Amino acid sequence: MLLRIDFETDRPIYQQIRDQIVEGIAGGALTPGARLPSVRQLAADLDINLQTANKAYAILQAEGFLTVHRREGFIVRAFDEMRAAPGHLRDLERKLRPLAAEALCRGLSPDEFAGLCRAASDTVKKGEGR
Repeated sequence: MLLRIDFETDRPIYQQIRDQIVEGIAGGALTPGARLPSVRQLAADLDINLQTANKAYAILQAEGFLTVHRREGFIVRAFDEMRAAPGHLRDLERKLRPLAAEALCRGLSPDEFAGLCRAASDTVKKGEGR
């Protein structure tokens, strides 16, 4: 899976990495059990600070997407383990609330917003986008 970092955006690099890895998992480019590059390798490959790469992986681990093994490094967790991560539904709702509010302010109905969510989900599942 190829990560693309936009150095011209306001979005933090660690967030871009996190989001693209989650999309890779959802779209099938990263399957459960897949090994990710080491923090050092990721930082070198992307020409970013080591702490930035470490922060992205730490967030993914805390959110239940990755697990770390002493010898194997960061591994994509099984889907049932991701679903079992504590608080994941609460976190999704927290992230969706500002988007839902913006959609309402811009005149979208709840059904139109739900349609956008479905379309985005379909795009991710197909591995499209970006």
